[in-house]
Amino acid sequence: MTDYAEPSVPVTGGAMPLLGFGTWQIDDADAPAAVSAALEAGYRHIDTATGYSNQRGVGKAIADSGLARDDVFVTTKLPPDNADRVRETIEESLEQLGLDHLDLWLVHWPPNGEARPDVWEQVVQARTDGLTRAVGVSNYSLAQIDELIQATGVTPAVNQIKWSPAEFDRAVADGLRERGVVLEGYSPFKASNLEDPTLVSIAQAHEVDTAQVIVAWHVAHEFVVIPKSSNPDRIRSNAAGATVTLSDDEVTQIDALGH
Repeated sequence: MTDYAEPSVPVTGGAMPLLGFGTWQIDDADAPAAVSAALEAGYRHIDTATGYSNQRGVGKAIADSGLARDDVFVTTKLPPDNADRVRETIEESLEQLGLDHLDLWLVHWPPNGEARPDVWEQVVQARTDGLTRAVGVSNYSLAQIDELIQATGVTPAVNQIKWSPAEFDRAVADGLRERGVVLEGYSPFKASNLEDPTLVSIAQAHEVDTAQVIVAWHVAHEFVVIPKSSNPDRIRSNAAGATVTLSDDEVTQIDALGH
């Protein structure tokens, strides 16, 4: 087995592999097989959420893998509708996953579209209490992140947002980096045109496919990427993208596909 978990970026309490496995829209019944295939392919970072209703299946795969707890980076998320039951939600997630702590817990969306520093304080308290090593947000704007920092003094470790070459926005990427927030991208292929001539040309030069080029582009920028698939061959293929090294010129060409 090849381990694609490296490289990684530092987050509170450890290192976050740049390559992760997304589980959105994978049913609880299908999650054990999909996550097991990912772990066998070398992924060491698994992303789920309370809202995905598959935490038990994800947890079963992790338990059955035989891997040490510290060898798998596990993320789940607090639904915005659970803003009034923060502590109960993380405890439920840990019970369903069969874990005693998370590596990363995210606020999935701004509750009612608002930053809600009061909710963030409770999320940070879960970290203080050892229920998760790191805490962050998902789908937050830079202004909302600033509101959390100014109100609480605690910077989210991560902002997980929809991201791909087509959505590349240097102002967003630079803004997160300046604040010390790791950019984690989801749905990396969804907004991308996999037939784009630039991607096709670069893929041909490396003898890989365009999805692998997109994964490689994320890694080159040190953006965390969480491709999702239930197909074992595609799961392995996506992981191999993390081993492709793009030139600076190729990265610049791909950047130009965005804003």
